[in-house]
Formats: sequence, structure tokens, C-alpha cells
Amino acid sequence: MAATIHLVRHGAHAEAGRVLTGRGSPLGLAPSGLDQAHWASKRLTNVVRVETSSQRRTSETARIIAAQFGLGEPHVVPALNELDFGRWTGRAIADLADDPDWIGWNSERSVAQIPGGERMTDAVTRAVAHLDMLGKANWPGGIVCVSHADIIRGAVAHYLGLSLDRILAFDVDPGSITSLVVGEWGGHLLALNVHAG
Repeated sequence: MAATIHLVRHGAHAEAGRVLTGRGSPLGLAPSGLDQAHWASKRLTNVVRVETSSQRRTSETARIIAAQFGLGEPHVVPALNELDFGRWTGRAIADLADDPDWIGWNSERSVAQIPGGERMTDAVTRAVAHLDMLGKANWPGGIVCVSHADIIRGAVAHYLGLSLDRILAFDVDPGSITSLVVGEWGGHLLALNVHAG
């Protein structure tokens, strides 16, 4: 048994690349993010289930994809949620540049702790446990999980056997599709960060 799982990063929003939005913002997709979500919906094929984190930007992306396949409302899955950025939530990324905790977080994700927030290892554990569960069932088509950049990076690192300290070595852009086959034997990467360009 195995599942083809497409990890889709939500489309762009107004704070993307500037602010650690985290779980603290009601922002939805920007016009460019809507375009990215529509592109992803047309790029994907044979989708039988769409899941999303609870954030507005992911659920809007997921609804566009689900509508393309006539699947109704996406399933909200807590394991796909954004990292809890704790005291960094809502902070401008540029303002954190000299913060020793931020520097440590970006160089040693395998051991660093977000002040007042979540450890990367815990976030990856919850996401991978869910993906592994999906891989233990027979699905008649692909599954889409709409999530966030660090969650997707962490899952890819896990299945490739990479240290979490290496997750910034590859990109997961807004609206991109990263595809895996996941089974009881582990995971196999099919495609990484495919996007409209």
C-alpha cells in the first residue's frame, strides 16, 4: 500500500517573504496567490482528496484545488498547520536578522527552539505521522495536502534522510507542488517545488 501525496504550499499573500505570519494572521491570498492556486489546480491530475491546515491562506488555496476536482470542502488537518512561531509571530523578518535565537534557528533547525514556540522536530513529527497514515491506505488517486514552506521542507528532509539543519538548502515557493509516494516502507520524492515560474 502507498499513496501519492502532493504537498502544495499555499499561494502568496501580502506578508509573504517579509513577515513571519505564522498562525497569527487572518490574511487570505493576494491576487498573485490566487493565480498560483489556480495554476496548481490545473497542473494536478486524478486528485481524490484535498486536505489543508486551518490557516486562511491554505484553506483558500485548498478550496480552489478541491473545486477543480469536484471534491467539495477540503478536510482541515491540524498536523498540516504552520509552525508555532511563538514570540516571533508577526515580526518582520528583517528585524530578526541580528537576533541570536533567529541565527541559531536558521543554522541548527534540528536542535533550536523558537522562543515561546514550536521545535522544528515536533512540527515534522506531527506532519510525517499524518503522511505515513495516509500511506497505509489504498487510494484510487492522489491526495493534496496544502501546507506551509517549513512543514513541506521538513517532510521532504525526513523522507530523504536529510538533517533538518539542511532544509534551507532547497526552496518551496508559494503555490508550488512537491510530490511524494509514501508507503509503509518510507517515502520517495517524485518532484520538488514545481511552480508556474
